[in-house]
Amino acid sequence: MASLAASLAKVGSNTALSRVLGFIRDLVIARLFGADAGTDAFFVAFKIPNFMRRLFAEGAFSMAFVPVLNEYKEQRGFAALKEFVDAMAGTLGAVLLVATVMGVLAAPLVILLFAPGFINDPAQLLLASDMLRLTFPYLLFISLTAFAGGILNTYERFGIPAFTPVLLNISLILCAIYLAPQMAQPIVALAWGVLIAGIAQLALQLPFLARLNLLPRPRLAPRDPGVRRTMRLMLPALFGASAGQLSLLLDTLLASFLVTGSISWLYYSDRLMEFPLGILAVALGTVILPRLSQRHAAADPGAFSNTLDWALRWVLLLGLPAAVGLMLLAGPLIVTLFHSGEFGAHDVVMARQSLMAYAIGLVAFMGIKVLVPGYYARQDMRAPVRIAMIALIVNLVCSLALMFTLGHAGLALATTVAAICNAALLLLGLLKEGVLKPRRGWTALILKGLAANLLMGAVIILGAGALSDWIAMGLGERIIRLLLLIVAAGAVYLWTLVILGVRPRHVRMSD
Repeated sequence: MASLAASLAKVGSNTALSRVLGFIRDLVIARLFGADAGTDAFFVAFKIPNFMRRLFAEGAFSMAFVPVLNEYKEQRGFAALKEFVDAMAGTLGAVLLVATVMGVLAAPLVILLFAPGFINDPAQLLLASDMLRLTFPYLLFISLTAFAGGILNTYERFGIPAFTPVLLNISLILCAIYLAPQMAQPIVALAWGVLIAGIAQLALQLPFLARLNLLPRPRLAPRDPGVRRTMRLMLPALFGASAGQLSLLLDTLLASFLVTGSISWLYYSDRLMEFPLGILAVALGTVILPRLSQRHAAADPGAFSNTLDWALRWVLLLGLPAAVGLMLLAGPLIVTLFHSGEFGAHDVVMARQSLMAYAIGLVAFMGIKVLVPGYYARQDMRAPVRIAMIALIVNLVCSLALMFTLGHAGLALATTVAAICNAALLLLGLLKEGVLKPRRGWTALILKGLAANLLMGAVIILGAGALSDWIAMGLGERIIRLLLLIVAAGAVYLWTLVILGVRPRHVRMSD
């Protein structure tokens, strides 16, 4: 337990650093570029490879690769493990290189695939295509980075893979501030920042692989048994582990038909939602996948269930207050972070609407990150794929039903409904199969958590006031008031839990 908690703390702290820098990055972008056709074009060009980052680094590739790698490590010896790593590196690299070349050559078609509404604005389509030619190679570098990170995580070297995303934020901030003023189209500097970050992220991992004597000597071996098994597991996992990300891409596609700024409003609200999602849920998913794989390989279903139970308790106790806080502080957060001459009061109101809609589903998004490894660690691909397809259909139907009346906020709400459906079906599946056997005390923990969240929410409502007041404040006053409000709300939440009798043993993994 101590090792798992220490790993969670390490991954969570590094992810928190990345998210903080991500906020600074988005603050810089919002204040320098605002929310217009140019930023919409960049966010589409960025979202495509960034989607692949989430898909690979936090999703399908890791879900498929880590269990196979762990099996080689535990059962086949170092020589077979190294041979598998070399074959995987060469084969994956070749596939990614071909995909990257095709993506760069077909950039306009790829843009229209993800944002078909751009066809009505040839200048915006051309700008987005030019930027995609710079950002698409990020797919190659970040996927190989995920490959390296999977090896390091299997050996419980969680720190470096968790720190790697920091480089993306640093690169984008520096390019926005220093490179953009030198360019004819300043927004294109951000695309260069994405490309530079991809190279830097991969380079950072290599020395640490060398320390493990696992720096690959790539060889093309698509018939290698381990490679074939990983690829066979990964293809369905692309859907099963990434329904939430596919839903967000669907938001972008449909938002391209809405008023200018819709894509940017969804982007900024999604970024705020990603802060707690990344710090807790991604960290939990990262550290429990190797542990679940080990428990499954050791035929220890009790420890397997306890690991999932432990992670879900943290989702409840930290995810629910994060959702309540995001919903009630949506306006103050957005106006404090992004409001400027370029990102006006109207943009604040619009982004607030979508953030509130996303916040409703935050616990479900977190739950998916924890529950999906419960399937893939057992190499069960069919169930999560089936559930993901159901969720995608729900998302599409709800999006089409809501977007014409609620606009971009309707798209965010549809994504939330789909996430709740996805998480609920994943949970029911694990319970029905007997894979997850909840420990005693869940009912009391839920009731105490709800009571603490009600009191915390009351504090936020009383202290927040009207959005117009926040818009009228100076930046310094906004920051101080927001920090005080967050600290007060957090203190009330924790104090209430303690008063109600919640103790560390209630979130401790049983033996």
